[in-house]
Amino acid sequence: MLHAVIMAGGGGTRFWPRSRKARPKQFLTLAGDRSLLQMAMDRIEALAPPERTWVITGEAYRAETAKQLPALPADRIVGEPCGRDTAPCIGLGAALIARDDPDAVMLTTPADHVIEPVQEFRRAVLAAVQTAGEHPSALVTFGIPPTFPSTGYGYIHRGAEASSRNGISMCRVRGFREKPNADLAERFVVSGEYFWNSGIFVWKAAAVLAQLREQRPALYAAVQRIADAWAGPNRQAVLRSEYEAMEKVSIDFAVMEHAPEVLVAQAPYRWDDVGSWLALERMNPQDADGNTVLGEFCGVNTKGCVIVGDAGRMIGTIGVENLLIIQDGDATLVADRREESAVKKLVELLQQKRLEKYL
Repeated sequence: MLHAVIMAGGGGTRFWPRSRKARPKQFLTLAGDRSLLQMAMDRIEALAPPERTWVITGEAYRAETAKQLPALPADRIVGEPCGRDTAPCIGLGAALIARDDPDAVMLTTPADHVIEPVQEFRRAVLAAVQTAGEHPSALVTFGIPPTFPSTGYGYIHRGAEASSRNGISMCRVRGFREKPNADLAERFVVSGEYFWNSGIFVWKAAAVLAQLREQRPALYAAVQRIADAWAGPNRQAVLRSEYEAMEKVSIDFAVMEHAPEVLVAQAPYRWDDVGSWLALERMNPQDADGNTVLGEFCGVNTKGCVIVGDAGRMIGTIGVENLLIIQDGDATLVADRREESAVKKLVELLQQKRLEKYL
């Protein structure tokens, strides 16, 4: 039976000032009328109903998660006491699922991606589920055919095709590569042998737990202790003590790079990890001057800008080009779009200057 884990613990500092400590990126509505978290739930609901879906988020975000996902049972929302990257998150999800369904197949997906069309995503997931059923030890990930030489994504080096299911090619993985420099990224794309690493996985819960037990035994033991205590009165105390002591490590580094049977499914859908404000240009239409506008705006000689504002607040511009202009509550960001990656540095500077009230 298929179960799902939505990872919703990130902060999304590159979306400041709209993304704040109290409202991280996954809760934002950046296209249409659904938040990124809601869109993630919408994608998987036809595959795994709410009673077989877990959302693992920060402890501070449990209430907002419940508000945004009213169909999700409250006991399926797990609040991490602290951030420990994806391996502890996924390991805990697998342990909780296996506790109730030892033969479960598990889909793991981040909460803050945009994937279209949804039907193609579901087709790829079902192909991966079939593969996991036929190969119980296999770890299946999803690779995105690159459209440009990105230095911001990790890459998967694919090998020979192992099988094809529902028209989805499943290839063996030759290796994982971290975010490359520009020259190496160019070589990856030109070779035709590399996918972008989407961070979406399908596998038997028992299979990923077996790999954690083999490669990260302390982490495996910790998530098992949490799962063993889950139905008892000490759940929160055990969760906090075990989680705070866990190693902070990604699932790629902890498991995927060393597992003996890793397959990559070529994604047939469009994928965007919505990593910065410039992603809005890919998710929304532009006006006649190339501006992407979410909010009330009136401009003269304004071109190539991303402009976002609160409802009821007017943004007016004259004679500007290629800017990010983001107004949210008590803070406004104005930046050269070529410097959009420095938003994270600005957030760090606000912390240094003890201006946390704007974070």
